[in-house]
Amino acid sequence: MTRKTAAITKSKALRKPAAPAEIAAVRVPAPGEGKRGEQGYLGYLLRQAHAAVRLTMERTLADLGVTSPQFAVLTMLNAYPGLSGADVARLTFLTPQTVGVIIRNLDRDGAIMMTPHPVHGRIQQWTLTQRGTTLLKACRERVIALEKRLAASLDAKAETAIRRWLAGIAADLQED
Repeated sequence: MTRKTAAITKSKALRKPAAPAEIAAVRVPAPGEGKRGEQGYLGYLLRQAHAAVRLTMERTLADLGVTSPQFAVLTMLNAYPGLSGADVARLTFLTPQTVGVIIRNLDRDGAIMMTPHPVHGRIQQWTLTQRGTTLLKACRERVIALEKRLAASLDAKAETAIRRWLAGIAADLQED
């Protein structure tokens, strides 16, 4: 192991600590300000908005014992009954491992049930049970209120344009 030379240790000893004026606290901008506002990158703004929506959704669904990812899984199984875990993972942007945990928990709680694929016996297809449908309905009532809050300042034409824009981004970038 090499030792530090006297010149190196001496130069560190000669450095002065920063003066208090030099350690000015940087104020972090609030959402909507600076780069967190209209000056920000679109990708960052989308992620910031997603994080705010997800946190609000988590808080909204907490007393039902449902997380945002669980809500996404229930929603996709309601829309597309008989999906495999891998299909659910792709549709919900969750890892297969996360979906596996969610499916085990929802199955344990009686919200979903598994049936083997009619041709490929190793593929498990998942559908909502009556309990799952009831739970999803309670969740959707709350999420619809959040959706209304998101669109409150938009007229129908603007909301349609934003939905088309967001769906177009996903379709366009899917090809990359």
